Amino acid sequence: MRRFVIGDIHGCDKALRTLIECIAPEPDDELIFLGDYVDRGPDSRGVIDQLIELQSRCRVVALRGNHEIMLCGVAFGGLDGEMWLTAGGKATVTSYGGSLDKIPAAHKKFLLSLLPHYETRESIFVHACYDAQTPMDQQPEELRYWTHLNTTPGPHFSGKKVFVGHTPQPSGVVLDLGYLVCVDTYCFGNGFLTGMNVATNEIIQVDKKGFRRRVPAAAFLLFVADSFKFVHRLITKRGRVEVELPLPAEPLNTPKPGDQPE
Repeated sequence: MRRFVIGDIHGCDKALRTLIECIAPEPDDELIFLGDYVDRGPDSRGVIDQLIELQSRCRVVALRGNHEIMLCGVAFGGLDGEMWLTAGGKATVTSYGGSLDKIPAAHKKFLLSLLPHYETRESIFVHACYDAQTPMDQQPEELRYWTHLNTTPGPHFSGKKVFVGHTPQPSGVVLDLGYLVCVDTYCFGNGFLTGMNVATNEIIQVDKKGFRRRVPAAAFLLFVADSFKFVHRLITKRGRVEVELPLPAEPLNTPKPGDQPE
């Protein structure tokens, strides 16, 4: 069983589709989504459609983000929508054909079923932030959904590693403090949607157009490793090296199908 944590999607349906394809989840895999599925990006409705469909393929743990709180408050709670609309809600209304009355019943059920946090034996998952000395079921909502990592909290008293989203990392690089990991890598801007294997720290990143990120440094290191293996084989056979190293089969920065050109 694999467990992936996935950062803020914000309506980036193409990025989500490619990320799921790259993960290729099996029925016993667990995908944990940290919230903020809607607003700002081009197709919030399409994102919710994908998450609902994904529930039939693997275990989906979907947390609540502050943007779902705003959407539900306006759509189902009768709250004034001015603040939400200026915070990216207009894009969500557009994705539902211009009216929140067109939100399907299945989407309403999904949105109202979202979890405040999730814990395993080794890890904690929450949308925004936490108090290090407070059990997760007693966390203030201000911290759980709204507080950015302007000042990072210390390690949680439970000793568990905490995974959060909500605070965009404009560099597109996951913030990893060892005890705290932020996987919101600014997909709706110029960053990426990040999926991270909790056990191995493997990272998969996709931009909002649906192209997987390909890191040139990784390709270069792979080439160097292959080259040393080649040299070692020659030394073993001849006792000395009199040939040139093999060139890469393709330029290191040439994207493969589905990859994002750097």
